Amino acid sequence: MIRVLLVDDQPLIRSGFRALLEAEDDLEVVGEAGDGHEGVALARQHRPDVALVDVRMPVTDGIETTRRIAGDPALAGVHVVILTNYGLDEYVFHALRAGAAGFLVKDIQPEDFLHAVRVAARGDALLAPSITRRLIDRYVTRPVRVDTTALAGLTQRERDAVALVAQGYSNEQIAGLWVISPVTAKTHVNRAMTKLGARDRAQLVVLAYESGLVRGPDRG
Repeated sequence: MIRVLLVDDQPLIRSGFRALLEAEDDLEVVGEAGDGHEGVALARQHRPDVALVDVRMPVTDGIETTRRIAGDPALAGVHVVILTNYGLDEYVFHALRAGAAGFLVKDIQPEDFLHAVRVAARGDALLAPSITRRLIDRYVTRPVRVDTTALAGLTQRERDAVALVAQGYSNEQIAGLWVISPVTAKTHVNRAMTKLGARDRAQLVVLAYESGLVRGPDRG
């Protein structure tokens, strides 16, 4: 059973998501919160697999909520998915930097929403290649502070894997490019994540660009 926490200041949004989730045999809503402060408390109480967190809320917004959950070792198994009305905006970018596994737009189709919750519960990032490219183009092409020490512990294979992930490649695509199994490709990515302290692929993408391992396109 996948356990889900809903954190959104709009009761109608929460009730709609709850109805969708609880109609599925493998999904269960373990709590609802109207702001981030309450959401963090419920996350600590229930330890859900997925926390669906609105990016803009009173009291404690989605960015700070994500930061608190991601920064709590006891909540390492909680995958935060940001909910937004606005698509890929500055708030979402900061939430990804804070440790969110990905984001969903609230007008998503029901079947896509349910699939996304299951993807997040597996520990996979909700960052499709198209979203990764938009993230890179819009935010990470700005000047970065190169921190080579963050990368010093990686093998060359792991550095290459991180670079490909940052460019939007899936494990299957990396495997095809290198002529290895998807399991081996995933192992390289996971080892890099562990060494860099990244919670998931979303954080790995941001770190790759901010560390200078990969550069965004030159805007000339």
